[in-house]
Amino acid sequence: MVQGTLPDGLPATSPVALREPAVVVAADYFHSYSVVGLLTVVGVLFVAVAFGAGRLLRPVVPTPEKLLTYECGVDPVGEGWAHTQVRYYVYAFLYVIFAVDSIFLFPWATVFAAPGYGATTLVEMFVFLGFLTVGLLYAYKKGVLTWT
Repeated sequence: MVQGTLPDGLPATSPVALREPAVVVAADYFHSYSVVGLLTVVGVLFVAVAFGAGRLLRPVVPTPEKLLTYECGVDPVGEGWAHTQVRYYVYAFLYVIFAVDSIFLFPWATVFAAPGYGATTLVEMFVFLGFLTVGLLYAYKKGVLTWT
């Protein structure tokens, strides 16, 4: 056995001193992943136990009335398929586009005021607004923005 101390002040025979530095770095690296993995396993087990307990503890008394399909407490009449207008999805999509636009504008205004970022941020914002304008003009040309 080698007696003495290392420059770090650790004894030369300590387990930390006997490991190579690459092994220590790899162990620290994989330790963070093991924490995430353990948390994932605990979460999955928690959900599985909750569903299993619910299945074991609930009463199971199927009756013909319970097996009927209903909607909002009313017996269904007619077919189950309904025609949905596509324009409602288009309006929802346009809303999302403008919501993202507004979310992008607030941080941009904050960065624009910082020294040294003015010209670059201004160009980036005009490029972004140009893309939005092209999309809006396309929607207008296709007649999406007219309510019928």
